[in-house]
Amino acid sequence: MFSGKQTKPTFKSYLPPLQTDLKKSPQLPIKKLEAKLLPGEIVVNEANFVRKCIGADSGQDDLWGKLVCTNFKVSFISHNSLPQQRFQCTHRLLGEHDIPLACVEQVVTVNDVKGKQKILGSNQKLKFNPTELILYCKDFRIIRFRFDEAGPESAKKVCLAIAHYSHPADPQLLFGFEYVGKRYHGSAGERVNGVDPGGGLQTPLFDCSSDWDREIKRTGASEWRVCTINQGYFISPSLPEFFVVPVSLADQDLKQYACCFYSQRIPLWCWNHPCGSALVRMSNISDPQQQRKVEQRISSAITKSHPLRSDVFKSDLDKNLPNIQDIQAALLKLRQICVIESFEESEEKWLSSLESSRWMEYVRTFLRHAVEVVYMLESRHVSVILLEKEDRDLSCVISSLVQLMCDPHCRSLHGFQALIQKEWVMAGHRFLDRCNHLKKSDKEELWNQYPAAFEFTEVYLTVLGDSMWVPVFSTFLFNCPRQRAEHSRDFASSKSIHLGQDQALRFPPVWDWSQQFSLKDQTLFNNPLYVGKIATCLQNGTVKTFTHRRSKKNYSSTVRGLPSLMRNGSLGPNDTLTRRNSLVLRLRSDLSQVREQPETPSERFVRDFFSRAVDLQGLLLPQLLPSHLSVWKLYFLRWVPEAQIPHGGPVTAFHKLSVLTDEIEMLQNQLRQYKGAAGTANTSHAEHSKMYFKATSTPQQCPAPPEYLSSSFPFSPVGNLCRPGILGTPLSKFLNGAKIWLSTETLANETI
Repeated sequence: MFSGKQTKPTFKSYLPPLQTDLKKSPQLPIKKLEAKLLPGEIVVNEANFVRKCIGADSGQDDLWGKLVCTNFKVSFISHNSLPQQRFQCTHRLLGEHDIPLACVEQVVTVNDVKGKQKILGSNQKLKFNPTELILYCKDFRIIRFRFDEAGPESAKKVCLAIAHYSHPADPQLLFGFEYVGKRYHGSAGERVNGVDPGGGLQTPLFDCSSDWDREIKRTGASEWRVCTINQGYFISPSLPEFFVVPVSLADQDLKQYACCFYSQRIPLWCWNHPCGSALVRMSNISDPQQQRKVEQRISSAITKSHPLRSDVFKSDLDKNLPNIQDIQAALLKLRQICVIESFEESEEKWLSSLESSRWMEYVRTFLRHAVEVVYMLESRHVSVILLEKEDRDLSCVISSLVQLMCDPHCRSLHGFQALIQKEWVMAGHRFLDRCNHLKKSDKEELWNQYPAAFEFTEVYLTVLGDSMWVPVFSTFLFNCPRQRAEHSRDFASSKSIHLGQDQALRFPPVWDWSQQFSLKDQTLFNNPLYVGKIATCLQNGTVKTFTHRRSKKNYSSTVRGLPSLMRNGSLGPNDTLTRRNSLVLRLRSDLSQVREQPETPSERFVRDFFSRAVDLQGLLLPQLLPSHLSVWKLYFLRWVPEAQIPHGGPVTAFHKLSVLTDEIEMLQNQLRQYKGAAGTANTSHAEHSKMYFKATSTPQQCPAPPEYLSSSFPFSPVGNLCRPGILGTPLSKFLNGAKIWLSTETLANETI
């Protein structure tokens, strides 16, 4: 039936033969995914084959990897990575996909099959197997993970671990204690905790009398002295050990009056105006029978400290400002319209939602009240007492705003850091409670005052907003210095850590930026256009002193670029707003029709200020009309991909200004060397440049535009917001070809 002769095959293949020899195509070894751990950090639980959601609806851009929960962070490790910005700021303590547990606000688990959803708290049980994990963060991020391929038990365990460790029951369970105990504890004879006290740190911590002495001399407060009666926190548990009081107030009087104030918070000196007026903060007097006597004694002492013996003006913040509950409700509504809820396609609806939250109204109220205090200090030459029931919340905001407006030193990097340290950290602001580091109740929602307090200090507070959630630093961990000292002593005793002379664990301060960023990344904090009071410049080959000339124009700082001739909200005859549907509402030219009440002295003071030329190193007042205020886009919308402008936005302006400033500095150095003005030998330009974006070696060479640069640089990578159903943002319809008015008063290069 079958012939023994083999037939010749007639099939011809036009495809190359399959490679079956494994030796000729070696497989690359699979790298094991492991989390990078800090000293004292341990892995609590983990789950493999987890998908991190990157895209809005489809999963083609999602990342696969391992989800790890440690006692410090939630870490996602993947072989792949997001499209990186070429010039991206790198954090030394956190990876690209790491989330500090202190930053997690809410942990939500979802089961798609059963249609169930549950908010997890500490020590809670989960009856269903989660298919999705959603992390709501305190910095407005929403991070989603899918467990489609992960084991149900491992998915459940890692979700429970994140919920448990993100809301510890005791401050000593915060990771900062383990980190400090492991990293900084040395053997006998070495530096205690491995920290050099004061080594290289230029920001005063105000934990010693010498820091307060320098601040007194800097502000010229000659009639004030450093008080030491609270050493060991003997008088008040929430005040620092050292603070400043009038010279005429004796220690014995202060000890006697302390019991009359809420929480024994004696009046604190904040700052002195050059005219001699003082800014003081004080809690209310709890004893009605002693109120009149104590107030007169305190006011008399402050009056004696003034060179003109001027009267004292008392500002009751509890009566003039919104309370904590109102601000909390406004912040929650703002979060809903910026992050949680889908954005409206209509810009008008989004703006009406923003208005109904009352967030901008409260920001304006804080700024307006701070201006009134500035008026009393600057124009009336009287000292001001900020009155608040416990002097730990609203006083921090107003005192800081006043100093930012009056003192140019507070608008510098080190000055601003010292301001936060003095008016918030050492003054006893309840960071542990307000930032909700310890979640005592699922129904308890606490508020964070940072955005409301300093909305116009964008760069500083965006960096601070990230750093404050890293519990390695104790700066924003506790309610007061005493609480920090007590918990550190108890922890050291339980771990048998030798404390030495400090008698407390020395946590690294957040102001030591070298622990978080490289020297190159720290240059991002620099403003390329900043010039101090006195700087040198070169004119016709001669080094001369440069001082700010008074400008003929006063440019406002708004999101849409208002006309330069606008004065206190009124338009000139030739001024028009650029767009019909602008975010800035068109102002009525005749304010007399709107204002029925006569102009107050403080309003006249503001109007006169804006009629004068700009003094960059003098007084700084904000525009107070509602149309002058804008949403802090770089903070509230930094995680929204639609709000990011590829190859545009404020960072593009920063890049161009940095290159230009660096080129000017390079040319000045060359001219000084040519004229013999430089006393030192020539060194490489790169070593002395303070700019993150540097000019080329020769002016003829044009620097190439940076790659992967967006308006979110350097604070958020592209696509870091992960949630379904993004319908668009108020800016979405402008991102596809329309012109966009930027916060830097510049226009993007796109054409309509």
